[in-house]
Amino acid sequence: MLTTEVRYFLAVVDAGSLSAASQHLFVATSAISRQIQQLEDKTGVPLFERHARGMTLTEAGRIFERHVRQSQQAMESTLSEMKGRTALQRTTINIACPDGLAWNLLPALCSQFRQQYPSVSFHLKVGSSSQILENLNRGGCDLALQFCLHSERRVQVLGSWPAPIMVAMSAKHPLAVKSFSLQDLSSYPIALPDQTTTVRQLFDLSCQLHGVFIEPMFTCNNFSSLYHFLMLNPLAITFCSQFTIRSEANDPPFIMRNLLNNTLAERTLQLHQLPGRYQTASVKLFINFLEKAL
Repeated sequence: MLTTEVRYFLAVVDAGSLSAASQHLFVATSAISRQIQQLEDKTGVPLFERHARGMTLTEAGRIFERHVRQSQQAMESTLSEMKGRTALQRTTINIACPDGLAWNLLPALCSQFRQQYPSVSFHLKVGSSSQILENLNRGGCDLALQFCLHSERRVQVLGSWPAPIMVAMSAKHPLAVKSFSLQDLSSYPIALPDQTTTVRQLFDLSCQLHGVFIEPMFTCNNFSSLYHFLMLNPLAITFCSQFTIRSEANDPPFIMRNLLNNTLAERTLQLHQLPGRYQTASVKLFINFLEKAL
């Protein structure tokens, strides 16, 4: 029930440019451009910043997109109820999350939830903390599950769980059977995620506080690569939470250990939604499911 102007607006937002939206809609670029211009004339403000390689939303454009997506979701839910259909029929839940949670935890939880509600599907959008927050504020996802070092602003916190950063290593590692400090890790190959993650930010801060210099032997923004680095290097060490390495921890045998005088514990796993966002019946059920599972 979207107008042509709004439908073309959302297509450009999702595609990132007029030409990409044109290919998706099978509509001439000039026609899309005219509709966008008409919409901007009606709102009285520019909704996009035009660049040589594409178009990005202005602040007004982001506000407009958020309200459009919220209204669209509420309308779809209302129509579903008016037609007498259950809210769980053929429903997709959109979740934004970091790479570490998409690697094991969320696929497992989504699979378990679908055993009870097979008509519900999931769309995971993996990104950095800033990308997740932007996605949430744009109304591009129903829920966001991410690691946080502090209370996030502009979001509604639906749940929070302790998620201290732990040391992951082979069960046969020399440090596996004794207590150790951050300094003790400098003798072993260290694999770390990049600086966009809370793991790396806390690790670097902890090294500064303790006057320890540790240069990682392997850095990657994909946890699967870090995991396989550990598999191939028995003396290697990485950092993550109990939410990242779960059932795989025993195949091959990995263990999770805490540091002495651990300064890596100040972190939580939080479930967020955009304040005021309408919750469908399936989203409500999934939120309750997460609260019990986590």
